[in-house]
Amino acid sequence: MKLSKRRSALLAAGLSGALLLSACGGGDDSGDGGGDGGGGGEGGGTFSMYIGEPENPLVPGDTTESEGDQVVNALWTGLVKFTEEGEVDFTGVAESIESDDNQNWTVTLKDGWTFHDGTPVNAESFVRAWNYTANPQNAQDAGSYLSRIAGYQELQDGAATEMTGLAVVDDTTFTVQLSQPFALFPSVVGYNSFYPLPESFYDDPAAFGTRPIGNGPFQAEEDFVPGEGITLTRYDDYAGDDIAQADSVEFRVYADVNTAYNDAQAGNVDIIDVIPPDVIESAESEFGEGFIRTESSQITYLGFPTYDQRFADPRVRQAISMAVDREAISQAIFSGTRAPADSFIAPVVDGYREGSCTYCELDVDRANQLLDEAGFDRSQPVDLWFNAGAGHDAWMEAVGNQLRQNLGVEYVLQGNLDFSEYLPLGEAQGWTGPFRYGWSFDYPAAESYLTPLFTEAALPPLGSNYSFYTDPQVQELITQGDQATDEAEAITDYQAAEDIIAEAMPMAPMFFTEIQSVHTENVSNVRLDLFQRVAVSEVTVNG
Repeated sequence: MKLSKRRSALLAAGLSGALLLSACGGGDDSGDGGGDGGGGGEGGGTFSMYIGEPENPLVPGDTTESEGDQVVNALWTGLVKFTEEGEVDFTGVAESIESDDNQNWTVTLKDGWTFHDGTPVNAESFVRAWNYTANPQNAQDAGSYLSRIAGYQELQDGAATEMTGLAVVDDTTFTVQLSQPFALFPSVVGYNSFYPLPESFYDDPAAFGTRPIGNGPFQAEEDFVPGEGITLTRYDDYAGDDIAQADSVEFRVYADVNTAYNDAQAGNVDIIDVIPPDVIESAESEFGEGFIRTESSQITYLGFPTYDQRFADPRVRQAISMAVDREAISQAIFSGTRAPADSFIAPVVDGYREGSCTYCELDVDRANQLLDEAGFDRSQPVDLWFNAGAGHDAWMEAVGNQLRQNLGVEYVLQGNLDFSEYLPLGEAQGWTGPFRYGWSFDYPAAESYLTPLFTEAALPPLGSNYSFYTDPQVQELITQGDQATDEAEAITDYQAAEDIIAEAMPMAPMFFTEIQSVHTENVSNVRLDLFQRVAVSEVTVNG
């Protein structure tokens, strides 16, 4: 068994009026896997790993979920990476990211980076990609992450075709003007939506998403096949430090994680990043050193469709949250490996406060009182939504049983959609009751739990605000935190925003997640990175 524990700072670079970030030799990303995580890429061999069906084609700016994210991040490398402590690490494409005022930034790129088609990665590769991702006509799910760039709103309104805040200086330099100061900018650009795209992308974006051309350690030499997956091969001209150790990795799509786990037991698939909850106790003894526990940044939520009149009253949402015994579910379903969530900000970042979510506490009497005050019709069952085949059935059923027992409300499980169908239904406001949702930070900061989930800019289809909750005061406080030059001041503003969200309860935090993974004896040096992705470039094939 390997236990990887992560603690990260709010800001790798620090909050300051004048900021200069540049390459400084990189950090140790070896984790607990036992290898060096980089090196010459001489290991060779092929390994396989489980994924669910990605929601969208494999384009960085259109990928905001875990299944496609795993593949995209094997194919691409962004401007920066992160150490296991959450610090910005200049082992990506950027040589430096500089600003004197946290609003006007100059990005300088390293020479020698190429896309898998041999064309250079240059300033235009980033600027054009960012404009494409932010353009609402292209309906990219991660478009909202670019909302701080000057000219973004004009682009949304149709008054412009590109953002005024982006300018190419030369092949290795571009400038970024933000609409307001934001000290976290060097951290944010490590996310998918800021990855570069080659010129060939614009010839046929739909075809590109089937056989992507990135700049990462692995390349796609065949098409992604829905329901089956894709095999990626090592890119020998990769310019980064994290050169792939294996010759290839096969991402296999499974409709059900239980089937994938059975295949791992039989040695037919090498890595399962998240195992079914009912095998947690037996997996450690069965896989031995191949059983991995990883403390993650993920929060599991029970979200609410605030657009549905039945759940529009905050008291209904508060009541449902207070009627759920999180600890009992953790013990019964997850063998005690999930910590009951008591905050909208996970403990792995600065800004977490124990007990900041008061409606996360079990209080059946108060829950019934709130439901009565709201005039909730208990005679009608509640739909409980979750994606199929990912091991959510048992705990969502447990939630339903507690609603029946504690509130006298019946439930109907709605768990027949795979991930590629589940999220689009949410985007279309098709969820008719509480829904399962999970969120891991996109960069190690308290703000990453707030802006992407609870602001207007993050509404679908350009963002991940699936509850469709907005509050101008929340946005104002987040903006104040963004502009702060002192870390403590920023955290105070973010926490004030969290307090408003916690009262409105658009989503109920359920669990802080520890992830259990397994791998076969065919591979070693397996770890999950800061973002709960298997670090596929580090995996070594044995024998």
